[in-house]
Parts: sequence; C-alpha cells; structure tokens
Amino acid sequence: MQRFEIMSIESSADVVLVRQAVRQLAVELRFSLVDQTKIVTAASELARNTLTYGGGGTVKLETLEEDRRRGLRLTFEDQGPGIADIDLALKDGFTTGNGLGMGLSGTKRLVNEFNIVSRVGEGTCITITKWK
Repeated sequence: MQRFEIMSIESSADVVLVRQAVRQLAVELRFSLVDQTKIVTAASELARNTLTYGGGGTVKLETLEEDRRRGLRLTFEDQGPGIADIDLALKDGFTTGNGLGMGLSGTKRLVNEFNIVSRVGEGTCITITKWK
C-alpha cells in the first residue's frame, strides 16, 4: 500500500522529525539497516540544506511499489535563493557555507535516483529515491 505525506521544514526540530519519519518508512519497507542509514542520512542532509540555504520548505515522502520492488521517494522543495551553478554545487568540496562541501554530492551517492531543479531567485527542488 502506497503512502504519501508532506512535512514542513521550518526549524531544527523539523529536521529531526523528518529523519524519524524517513527511518520509520524505511523500516516498514523492510530496507536493510545499511539502506535505512543511507536514506536517513540523505534525508537529514537535504532537510538541513532546505532549512539552512532555502530558508525552510517542505518534504514530500512517498512509498513506491513498482513491479516487485519497493522504494521511498523524498522531494524537498524551498523558495530560497536557488543554486546558480548546479554542476559546481554537485562537486565534492564545494560549499557556500561552513560545511565540508560533501552534502549534495554525498547525498547523490547514497541513493539510487537523484534529481535537482533550481532557479535563481525562485528556489530548489531535489527528489531522491532509494529502492529496496
């Protein structure tokens, strides 16, 4: 049975709630412990980015069933300043903040599908999917 939920990301407490909700869904989908950790880590990073760089936003959580496989799709959206150079933002070591610059590139490596759309002055939408 497919599930769908939208959560607001407006504070650090919301980032924690997103992590917890993603972990719960990954457990329900019977993801391995390694895959649970990967999707929760990716969700945590993107939720934190949504708050820090996007000024807050939302995440849509969707469970997926396709043929015999199950998955979890997360779509993070904000109306922040956007990303001027997506290719540069996806390079290891690039940061506009105080981090290590591994966030987007690291997140991309943790999931099976990664899509980013960003417009300067309008915001960013990142969709990730992890399949079991």
